[in-house]
Amino acid sequence: MKTSRQSRRQFVGAAAGALVAGMSVPLTASRASGAEDPKAKSKNDRIGLGAIGMRYQGSVITHKAIPYGDLVAICDVDRHVREQARASFGSTPKIFEHYHDLLARKDVDVVLIGTPDHWHTAMTIDACRAGKDVYCEKPLTLTIDEGKLLCKVVEETGAVVQAGTWQRSDWKFRLAAEMVRAGRIGRLRKVTIVLDKNPTGGPFRATDPPSHLNWDLWLGQAPMVPYIPERCHYTFRWWHEYAGGKMTDWGAHHLDIGQWGMGMQFWGPVEVEGKAKFPSTPDGYNVAMDFEATLTYADGTVMRVLDTGVNGITFEGDDGTIFVNRSKITGEPVDALKDDPLDKSDYKLYAHDLPERELRTGKLASLINHMANFFDCVRTRNTPIADVVSQHRSASICHLANISCQLDRKLKWDPEAERFVGDAEADALLSREQREGYERKA
Repeated sequence: MKTSRQSRRQFVGAAAGALVAGMSVPLTASRASGAEDPKAKSKNDRIGLGAIGMRYQGSVITHKAIPYGDLVAICDVDRHVREQARASFGSTPKIFEHYHDLLARKDVDVVLIGTPDHWHTAMTIDACRAGKDVYCEKPLTLTIDEGKLLCKVVEETGAVVQAGTWQRSDWKFRLAAEMVRAGRIGRLRKVTIVLDKNPTGGPFRATDPPSHLNWDLWLGQAPMVPYIPERCHYTFRWWHEYAGGKMTDWGAHHLDIGQWGMGMQFWGPVEVEGKAKFPSTPDGYNVAMDFEATLTYADGTVMRVLDTGVNGITFEGDDGTIFVNRSKITGEPVDALKDDPLDKSDYKLYAHDLPERELRTGKLASLINHMANFFDCVRTRNTPIADVVSQHRSASICHLANISCQLDRKLKWDPEAERFVGDAEADALLSREQREGYERKA
């Protein structure tokens, strides 16, 4: 990084190379090295993998985990999906309809969860209590109270849990957050996050569930309703009963990076104001058609969340601006790295050494880094880069924004107590009624 002829791609790449090299800066709430931990595994141990939820993302994360273990069990409530998944992996894992049967297996050490959002917390809790380590897709929770319970269980069991917020393992997002924390844009004033608009659709026709799908088990804690194909599989995201639309989909990634750069990854805002317009189509998608939210933190920093604009994250400070998304990282402070690169002592965001990985970009390449970090932590018992506490907090601010949109008013939030301030109506939305037989209570 000393030659003036160096291209912008080269010096930013070099900065990223320094970023993913070993680091040793302490991180709040991280577990110390597990050299004497009885769960720590030798590099020669073959880890038994169990995968739950085998549609697209579930299969993707399972493929990325295969280099670190043997796939011994697959679970999906759709018989077609689980049989196709078993065939696609070219092995002979056992297949199950109910995940409890998978968790009961002694040869399963690590559980990979790629189900719809409304199942994430229950499955992660049960896996931790069964003595497994867990890689779970984002967002970790459907509600804020689920997150409180999940953090408690992970602390009690000592399980290693990594959330699938793989942008933390993408060098561009990591570099942006590190630069903000290192003061490269001066005092941080505002974070603007652009997601995308939620799809609209419906009314959809109800029909009998296909014979290969256990519809009751797919619904789990959610209300029993007639089967509509658009409620299921990928499009579950656009129904409030199972997810939170783009706010918890893209938002689980981008709002997480926003708080990471702010240094608020274990905390939260003190005020949230959301505005939204909701559809009224019967038997149709019911998440917001248009939405925005403003989250204000105790130090005056503001996070704005919009559904219109260029998808990505903008950090604005007194001395400069950085924009980052999955394609690029730009801004004068980024250009200045050529002459004034980050020093190792500037790194603040992860305590443990990160094995050097090939510097690639994009979702699948970053997933390789993210999965490698998880299995490193399974072996060492260190805390992974997308730990359960920070990911609960990131999911929480997505839920806060949706709750404010739902109530159509400004809300005061106590990030220490994790409750609304003097607002029983809003507090009632910290959890949801769970169908009998599927309850998970604190």
